Amino acid sequence: MSSLKRKAGEDSSPSEIKKPKANASITSFFGPPKTVSSSTKATGTSTETIDAAPTKFDKEKWVAKLTAEQKELLKLEIDTLHESWLSQLKDEITGKDFLELKKFLKRELDSGKKVFPPMEDVYSWSRHTPLNTVKAVIIGQDPYHNVNQAHGLSFSVRPPTPAPPSLKNIYKALEKDYPSTSATPFVPPAKNGGLLTPWADRGVLLLNTCLTVRAHEANSHANRGWEKFTQKVIDIVEKRRSRGVVFLAWGSPAGKRVQKVNKQRHLVLQSVHPSPLSAMRGFFDCGHFKKANAWLIDEGRYGKDGAIDWSLNVKPEEAGI
Repeated sequence: MSSLKRKAGEDSSPSEIKKPKANASITSFFGPPKTVSSSTKATGTSTETIDAAPTKFDKEKWVAKLTAEQKELLKLEIDTLHESWLSQLKDEITGKDFLELKKFLKRELDSGKKVFPPMEDVYSWSRHTPLNTVKAVIIGQDPYHNVNQAHGLSFSVRPPTPAPPSLKNIYKALEKDYPSTSATPFVPPAKNGGLLTPWADRGVLLLNTCLTVRAHEANSHANRGWEKFTQKVIDIVEKRRSRGVVFLAWGSPAGKRVQKVNKQRHLVLQSVHPSPLSAMRGFFDCGHFKKANAWLIDEGRYGKDGAIDWSLNVKPEEAGI
Protein backbone atom coordinates (compact mmCIF):
# COMPACT_ATOMS: atom_id res chain seq x y z
CA MET A 1 0.00 0.00 0.00
CA SER A 2 1.35 3.42 -0.83
CA SER A 3 2.06 5.74 2.09
CA LEU A 4 0.40 9.13 2.30
CA LYS A 5 1.19 11.63 5.04
CA ARG A 6 -1.63 13.00 7.16
CA LYS A 7 -1.03 16.58 8.22
CA ALA A 8 -2.33 18.30 11.31
CA GLY A 9 -4.52 20.86 9.57
CA GLU A 10 -6.18 18.84 6.82
CA ASP A 11 -9.93 18.17 7.07
CA SER A 12 -10.34 15.55 4.38
CA SER A 13 -12.82 12.70 4.62
CA PRO A 14 -11.16 9.53 5.92
CA SER A 15 -12.54 7.61 2.97
CA GLU A 16 -10.66 9.87 0.57
CA ILE A 17 -7.22 9.37 2.08
CA LYS A 18 -5.12 6.23 1.98
CA LYS A 19 -3.58 5.26 5.31
CA PRO A 20 0.06 4.41 5.99
CA LYS A 21 0.85 0.83 6.86
CA ALA A 22 0.76 0.11 10.56
CA ASN A 23 4.40 -1.00 10.57
CA ALA A 24 5.75 1.53 8.07
CA SER A 25 8.81 3.61 8.96
CA ILE A 26 7.83 6.00 11.71
CA THR A 27 9.38 8.92 9.87
CA SER A 28 6.86 8.48 7.06
CA PHE A 29 4.01 9.51 9.33
CA PHE A 30 5.03 13.14 9.78
CA GLY A 31 5.07 16.25 7.67
CA PRO A 32 4.74 19.97 8.30
CA PRO A 33 1.22 20.88 9.42
CA LYS A 34 -0.98 22.53 6.87
CA THR A 35 -3.31 25.14 8.30
CA VAL A 36 -6.81 25.90 7.14
CA SER A 37 -8.86 28.82 8.27
CA SER A 38 -11.94 28.45 10.42
CA SER A 39 -15.10 28.98 8.42
CA THR A 40 -18.82 28.44 8.49
CA LYS A 41 -21.28 26.98 6.05
CA ALA A 42 -24.99 27.43 5.77
CA THR A 43 -27.11 24.54 6.99
CA GLY A 44 -30.68 25.65 6.48
CA THR A 45 -31.57 28.08 9.24
CA SER A 46 -28.28 27.75 11.13
CA THR A 47 -24.58 27.75 10.51
CA GLU A 48 -22.06 25.10 11.37
CA THR A 49 -18.55 25.96 12.48
CA ILE A 50 -16.03 23.91 10.55
CA ASP A 51 -13.22 22.59 12.75
CA ALA A 52 -10.52 25.22 13.03
CA ALA A 53 -6.98 24.03 12.39
CA PRO A 54 -4.69 23.98 15.41
CA THR A 55 -1.98 26.59 15.71
CA LYS A 56 0.91 25.67 13.44
CA PHE A 57 3.11 23.21 15.27
CA ASP A 58 6.88 23.30 14.71
CA LYS A 59 7.82 19.85 15.90
CA GLU A 60 11.57 20.32 15.52
CA LYS A 61 11.51 23.55 17.49
CA TRP A 62 9.46 21.92 20.24
CA VAL A 63 11.79 18.93 20.47
CA ALA A 64 14.82 21.22 20.62
CA LYS A 65 13.45 22.81 23.80
CA LEU A 66 13.09 19.48 25.63
CA THR A 67 15.63 18.45 28.25
CA ALA A 68 17.88 15.47 27.57
CA GLU A 69 15.80 13.38 29.99
CA GLN A 70 12.54 14.38 28.32
CA LYS A 71 13.93 13.51 24.89
CA GLU A 72 14.94 10.08 26.15
CA LEU A 73 11.68 9.35 27.95
CA LEU A 74 9.48 10.74 25.16
CA LYS A 75 11.29 9.20 22.19
CA LEU A 76 8.34 6.91 21.43
CA GLU A 77 5.89 9.82 21.45
CA ILE A 78 8.19 12.01 19.35
CA ASP A 79 8.73 9.26 16.78
CA THR A 80 5.35 7.53 16.56
CA LEU A 81 2.53 9.79 17.82
CA HIS A 82 0.89 11.38 14.78
CA GLU A 83 1.63 15.08 14.59
CA SER A 84 -2.03 16.09 14.63
CA TRP A 85 -2.21 14.52 18.10
CA LEU A 86 1.28 15.45 19.26
CA SER A 87 0.55 19.12 18.64
CA GLN A 88 -2.41 18.88 21.03
CA LEU A 89 -0.83 16.57 23.61
CA LYS A 90 2.63 18.13 23.88
CA ASP A 91 1.90 19.82 27.21
CA GLU A 92 0.32 16.67 28.64
CA ILE A 93 3.27 14.42 27.83
CA THR A 94 5.85 16.82 29.28
CA GLY A 95 3.96 16.95 32.59
CA LYS A 96 5.17 15.17 35.74
CA ASP A 97 2.49 12.45 35.69
CA PHE A 98 3.19 11.31 32.15
CA LEU A 99 6.95 11.35 32.63
CA GLU A 100 6.50 9.15 35.72
CA LEU A 101 4.43 6.77 33.55
CA LYS A 102 7.25 6.63 31.01
CA LYS A 103 9.79 5.94 33.77
CA PHE A 104 7.61 3.05 34.92
CA LEU A 105 7.46 1.64 31.37
CA LYS A 106 11.23 1.98 31.04
CA ARG A 107 11.71 -0.01 34.25
CA GLU A 108 9.35 -2.70 32.95
CA LEU A 109 11.25 -3.05 29.69
CA ASP A 110 14.72 -2.74 31.22
CA SER A 111 13.89 -5.56 33.63
CA GLY A 112 13.07 -7.85 30.72
CA LYS A 113 9.31 -7.87 31.10
CA LYS A 114 7.28 -8.40 27.92
CA VAL A 115 4.87 -5.57 27.22
CA PHE A 116 1.98 -5.51 24.75
CA PRO A 117 1.31 -4.08 22.27
CA PRO A 118 4.78 -3.83 20.70
CA MET A 119 6.12 -0.35 21.42
CA GLU A 120 5.85 0.76 17.80
CA ASP A 121 2.11 0.03 17.94
CA VAL A 122 1.21 1.81 21.21
CA TYR A 123 0.14 4.90 19.24
CA SER A 124 -1.06 3.22 16.05
CA TRP A 125 -4.55 4.62 16.79
CA SER A 126 -3.12 8.11 16.22
CA ARG A 127 -1.64 7.23 12.83
CA HIS A 128 -4.67 5.38 11.52
CA THR A 129 -7.05 8.09 12.76
CA PRO A 130 -5.50 11.57 12.80
CA LEU A 131 -7.41 14.08 14.89
CA ASN A 132 -8.86 15.90 11.89
CA THR A 133 -10.53 12.70 10.62
CA VAL A 134 -12.31 11.51 13.78
CA LYS A 135 -16.06 10.96 13.35
CA ALA A 136 -16.63 8.27 15.96
CA VAL A 137 -14.86 7.00 19.08
CA ILE A 138 -15.10 3.44 20.42
CA ILE A 139 -13.66 3.24 23.92
CA GLY A 140 -12.02 0.03 25.09
CA GLN A 141 -10.30 -0.83 28.37
CA ASP A 142 -7.11 -2.87 28.78
CA PRO A 143 -5.13 -4.10 25.76
CA TYR A 144 -5.19 -7.81 25.01
CA HIS A 145 -2.35 -9.41 26.95
CA ASN A 146 -1.49 -12.50 24.89
CA VAL A 147 0.87 -12.91 21.94
CA ASN A 148 -0.15 -11.55 18.51
CA GLN A 149 -3.27 -9.81 19.76
CA ALA A 150 -2.95 -6.15 20.76
CA HIS A 151 -1.71 -3.71 18.15
CA GLY A 152 -2.86 -0.38 19.50
CA LEU A 153 -6.54 -0.34 18.48
CA SER A 154 -9.32 -1.18 20.93
CA PHE A 155 -11.07 -4.53 20.34
CA SER A 156 -8.87 -5.24 17.29
CA VAL A 157 -6.47 -8.18 16.90
CA ARG A 158 -3.86 -8.95 14.30
CA PRO A 159 -4.41 -11.77 11.81
CA PRO A 160 -4.39 -14.73 11.95
CA THR A 161 -5.69 -14.34 15.53
CA PRO A 162 -9.46 -15.03 15.52
CA ALA A 163 -11.89 -12.43 16.81
CA PRO A 164 -12.12 -12.58 20.64
CA PRO A 165 -15.55 -13.15 22.26
CA SER A 166 -16.41 -9.45 22.79
CA LEU A 167 -15.60 -8.66 19.16
CA LYS A 168 -17.72 -11.59 17.98
CA ASN A 169 -20.61 -10.04 19.89
CA ILE A 170 -19.91 -6.68 18.23
CA TYR A 171 -20.23 -8.45 14.88
CA LYS A 172 -23.59 -9.92 15.96
CA ALA A 173 -24.88 -6.44 16.82
CA LEU A 174 -23.68 -5.16 13.46
CA GLU A 175 -25.44 -7.98 11.64
CA LYS A 176 -28.68 -6.94 13.38
CA ASP A 177 -28.20 -3.32 12.30
CA TYR A 178 -27.10 -4.21 8.77
CA PRO A 179 -28.48 -7.68 7.88
CA SER A 180 -27.71 -9.49 4.65
CA THR A 181 -30.99 -8.23 3.20
CA SER A 182 -30.10 -4.55 3.70
CA ALA A 183 -28.66 -2.26 1.03
CA THR A 184 -25.33 -2.14 2.90
CA PRO A 185 -25.00 -5.50 4.69
CA PHE A 186 -22.28 -5.94 7.30
CA VAL A 187 -19.55 -8.30 6.15
CA PRO A 188 -17.12 -9.56 8.81
CA PRO A 189 -13.46 -10.31 8.09
CA ALA A 190 -12.64 -13.58 6.39
CA LYS A 191 -11.58 -16.60 8.46
CA ASN A 192 -13.20 -15.31 11.67
CA GLY A 193 -10.68 -12.48 11.76
CA GLY A 194 -10.64 -9.54 14.16
CA LEU A 195 -8.69 -6.82 12.35
CA LEU A 196 -10.41 -3.43 12.71
CA THR A 197 -7.94 -1.13 10.95
CA PRO A 198 -10.51 -0.42 8.17
CA TRP A 199 -12.71 1.28 10.78
CA ALA A 200 -9.79 3.32 12.07
CA ASP A 201 -8.93 4.35 8.52
CA ARG A 202 -12.52 5.54 8.04
CA GLY A 203 -12.51 7.88 11.03
CA VAL A 204 -13.35 5.58 13.95
CA LEU A 205 -10.94 6.25 16.81
CA LEU A 206 -10.37 2.91 18.54
CA LEU A 207 -8.98 4.00 21.88
CA ASN A 208 -8.21 1.88 24.92
CA THR A 209 -8.32 3.48 28.36
CA CYS A 210 -4.93 1.93 29.15
CA LEU A 211 -2.43 1.71 26.29
CA THR A 212 -0.02 -0.98 27.52
CA VAL A 213 -0.11 -4.17 29.58
CA ARG A 214 2.40 -6.70 30.90
CA ALA A 215 2.22 -9.98 28.98
CA HIS A 216 -0.35 -12.39 30.39
CA GLU A 217 -1.24 -10.07 33.29
CA ALA A 218 -4.52 -8.22 32.72
CA ASN A 219 -4.70 -4.66 34.08
CA SER A 220 -1.03 -4.79 35.11
CA HIS A 221 -0.42 -1.24 33.81
CA ALA A 222 -3.66 0.21 35.16
CA ASN A 223 -3.52 3.26 37.42
CA ARG A 224 -0.03 4.19 36.27
CA GLY A 225 -1.03 7.26 34.29
CA TRP A 226 -2.50 6.02 31.02
CA GLU A 227 -6.03 6.76 32.18
CA LYS A 228 -5.27 10.46 32.62
CA PHE A 229 -3.59 10.59 29.21
CA THR A 230 -6.41 8.86 27.31
CA GLN A 231 -9.01 11.02 29.05
CA LYS A 232 -7.09 13.99 27.64
CA VAL A 233 -7.34 12.42 24.18
CA ILE A 234 -11.12 12.15 24.57
CA ASP A 235 -11.32 15.73 25.85
CA ILE A 236 -9.38 16.96 22.82
CA VAL A 237 -11.78 15.19 20.44
CA GLU A 238 -14.72 16.68 22.33
CA LYS A 239 -13.26 20.17 22.04
CA ARG A 240 -11.61 20.18 18.60
CA ARG A 241 -14.11 18.20 16.49
CA SER A 242 -16.78 20.86 16.38
CA ARG A 243 -18.63 19.19 13.49
CA GLY A 244 -19.69 16.53 15.94
CA VAL A 245 -18.50 13.06 16.89
CA VAL A 246 -20.30 9.89 17.98
CA PHE A 247 -18.96 8.40 21.22
CA LEU A 248 -19.75 4.70 21.65
CA ALA A 249 -19.24 3.84 25.31
CA TRP A 250 -19.91 0.23 26.24
CA GLY A 251 -19.82 -0.73 29.91
CA SER A 252 -19.58 1.49 32.99
CA PRO A 253 -15.81 2.24 32.75
CA ALA A 254 -16.27 3.60 29.21
CA GLY A 255 -19.38 5.46 30.32
CA LYS A 256 -17.38 7.35 32.92
CA ARG A 257 -15.06 8.57 30.17
CA VAL A 258 -17.82 10.44 28.34
CA GLN A 259 -19.66 11.97 31.28
CA LYS A 260 -18.47 15.50 30.44
CA VAL A 261 -18.98 15.32 26.68
CA ASN A 262 -21.12 18.16 25.33
CA LYS A 263 -24.26 16.31 24.24
CA GLN A 264 -25.54 19.34 22.32
CA ARG A 265 -22.59 19.06 19.94
CA HIS A 266 -21.86 15.33 20.04
CA LEU A 267 -23.82 12.07 20.22
CA VAL A 268 -23.12 9.76 23.17
CA LEU A 269 -24.35 6.17 22.84
CA GLN A 270 -24.06 3.99 25.94
CA SER A 271 -24.79 0.32 26.51
CA VAL A 272 -23.57 -2.68 28.46
CA HIS A 273 -20.20 -4.09 27.43
CA PRO A 274 -20.16 -6.62 24.54
CA SER A 275 -18.44 -9.17 26.79
CA PRO A 276 -20.25 -12.53 26.97
CA LEU A 277 -20.82 -11.74 30.65
CA SER A 278 -23.03 -8.76 29.88
CA ALA A 279 -23.93 -8.61 26.18
CA MET A 280 -27.25 -10.41 26.70
CA ARG A 281 -28.43 -7.48 28.84
CA GLY A 282 -29.06 -5.23 25.85
CA PHE A 283 -25.95 -4.95 23.72
CA PHE A 284 -27.20 -6.99 20.78
CA ASP A 285 -30.23 -4.74 20.34
CA CYS A 286 -28.58 -1.38 21.11
CA GLY A 287 -28.55 -0.38 17.43
CA HIS A 288 -25.52 1.84 17.96
CA PHE A 289 -23.96 1.43 14.53
CA LYS A 290 -27.09 2.40 12.65
CA LYS A 291 -27.84 5.23 15.09
CA ALA A 292 -24.30 6.58 14.64
CA ASN A 293 -24.68 6.73 10.86
CA ALA A 294 -28.14 8.29 11.00
CA TRP A 295 -26.70 11.07 13.14
CA LEU A 296 -23.54 11.57 11.06
CA ILE A 297 -25.36 11.99 7.73
CA ASP A 298 -27.38 14.93 9.03
CA GLU A 299 -26.89 17.91 6.70
CA GLY A 300 -25.63 19.98 9.62
CA ARG A 301 -22.80 17.53 10.19
CA TYR A 302 -21.24 15.44 7.41
CA GLY A 303 -24.06 15.00 4.92
CA LYS A 304 -25.03 11.93 2.94
CA ASP A 305 -21.41 10.84 2.46
CA GLY A 306 -20.70 10.97 6.19
CA ALA A 307 -21.87 7.45 7.04
CA ILE A 308 -19.24 5.01 8.27
CA ASP A 309 -18.80 1.83 6.26
CA TRP A 310 -18.77 -0.80 9.01
CA SER A 311 -17.98 -3.75 6.73
CA LEU A 312 -14.64 -5.49 7.24
CA ASN A 313 -14.31 -7.59 4.11
CA VAL A 314 -10.83 -6.36 3.18
CA LYS A 315 -7.56 -8.25 2.84
CA PRO A 316 -5.00 -7.68 5.64
CA GLU A 317 -2.56 -6.07 3.21
CA GLU A 318 -5.28 -3.61 2.20
CA ALA A 319 -5.92 -2.78 5.85
CA GLY A 320 -2.36 -1.68 6.61
CA ILE A 321 -1.08 -4.94 8.09
